[in-house]
Amino acid sequence: MPLRSRIEHSMAGDAPWLFLSPHLDDAVLSCGALIEAQAQGRQIIVATLFTEALPSPHTRAARSFMRQCTVPDAGELFQARRSEDRAVLRDMGVQSIHLGEVDALFRRRRKPPVLGSSAWERLLPELTHRYPTYRFDIALGRIAKGDRALIRQLRSDVAGLMAQTQAELLFCPAGVGKHVDHLITREVGEGHPENVVMYSDFPYDLAGGPDNKHMSRMGFVPWAWDTGLEAKPGRIRQYPTQADALFPTGEIPVKPETYFVPGLITGSA
Repeated sequence: MPLRSRIEHSMAGDAPWLFLSPHLDDAVLSCGALIEAQAQGRQIIVATLFTEALPSPHTRAARSFMRQCTVPDAGELFQARRSEDRAVLRDMGVQSIHLGEVDALFRRRRKPPVLGSSAWERLLPELTHRYPTYRFDIALGRIAKGDRALIRQLRSDVAGLMAQTQAELLFCPAGVGKHVDHLITREVGEGHPENVVMYSDFPYDLAGGPDNKHMSRMGFVPWAWDTGLEAKPGRIRQYPTQADALFPTGEIPVKPETYFVPGLITGSA
């Protein structure tokens, strides 16, 4: 009997697939070719976890991000991003769900107010944010203790989506690049070991790879998809608030999508 990956085994049928996207573009960036191909014959749902921002005052990292996106107001920026995501996925024949959690750049600590705290927050917003900087906090690969309750809530939300959609596979990021929102989304996906497939985070994977020790502990091996890649840059450009910031030269590299699945299983011929 031939050996097939978890993905290939599911491809033999038409059961729904659920993709977890940390942000309002990650699923298409990392999985757009596979999603578009499979949406022709099965229900595909993309659930994006971090789809909101909080109002000012913002950290230096958040202000830099908004400048890169050329939208100076966080509320307007995320409204535009949600609209982009709905439009792209609709064009691909995919259902979109936005779970409404706050992006790491804008998440604040949950501490009771103290005398003068509002003045300090205006002067130095980093004091009240859970991840004050990008380089030394968000991209460092350490999830803050204050986000453990958020992870529990997201696990409950996703368990509900799995039951509602009857999805056979649950796709989540592998955490390439170590962005905390991607690592949180990975933890949420790992709560469904019988269904989970991980995807390599693009474009982070242009410069790095997955945590091999983690993949080895999971017993996961790579699986590649290279069909329909020529259409993917056009889809990515349908996220105009993000495309120019992610690819400032205007060139979007085309590379096969990489997924991580449990060791091969026996299937019928």
